[in-house]
Amino acid sequence: MPETPNFLSLITGSFASPAAENPTVVMIEAAYRHHGVNARYVNCEVAPDALGDAVRGARAMRWAGFNCSIPHKVAVLAHLDGIAESAEIIGAVNCVVRRDDALIGENTDGLGFVHALQTVADPREREMVLFGAGGAARAIAVETARAGVASINVVNRDVGRGEELRALIEERTSAAATFTAWDGPYQVPDGVTLVVNATSVGLFPDIKAYLAVDTSSLRPGTVVADVIPNPPRTAFLRDAASRRCVTLDGLGMLVNQGVIGIRHWTGIDPDPAVMRAALEDLFGS
Repeated sequence: MPETPNFLSLITGSFASPAAENPTVVMIEAAYRHHGVNARYVNCEVAPDALGDAVRGARAMRWAGFNCSIPHKVAVLAHLDGIAESAEIIGAVNCVVRRDDALIGENTDGLGFVHALQTVADPREREMVLFGAGGAARAIAVETARAGVASINVVNRDVGRGEELRALIEERTSAAATFTAWDGPYQVPDGVTLVVNATSVGLFPDIKAYLAVDTSSLRPGTVVADVIPNPPRTAFLRDAASRRCVTLDGLGMLVNQGVIGIRHWTGIDPDPAVMRAALEDLFGS
């Protein structure tokens, strides 16, 4: 007997506002096609006051899971059945997974960054400077600390948010933490071997925006990373490369958090090279 055809796709997606600029759909669907998975990834514009309805709809339609982006990473907590340990420490969820009939919140941003970082350097025992104190910075701080980074200096313009992240690192991880108010071109101190931009400075279309860092203070061999995927080669990374630093672009973090998400939703281990190639084609890299 021939097999009965299955016309029911596994559904995943993203809830965000704005949603149109999110390229995640490109790499996720490339992975589904490459691995022959009968699944779709739907990019959804969801206003803040409609988030509860969106989650209830995903639950009713038995979505395998979904990503949450700005501005839903914290608000979605109220609509879930549980939360993973790292997401609880970070205080935000960017990936929701259906396990049986429960929707469980994960945070794959920071772990995606760590997996990308490990392709160029071992994070253990490094002294790190982290620009920013928003959701991406919180995730990166927690997961790099869990991966063995020795100390993190949070550099941020908003003193309250910066001090809040410093306290979170000290209270919930084994890394030492300090805070520096960002009020001019930042001088990277001696001994720092990992520098991460976790702000949106330089994100398309504002690609000429200047990150207030004295790049002459970057030393050869320092690992310099940027979370911005578009453009992958930001002005900050170009300046760091000219100082003979080891650079890591934002596509690595984006791809690796997507790999973790697909693994949560489907159980397969997708090929990150396929996903990165799809994004590089998209951005003309």
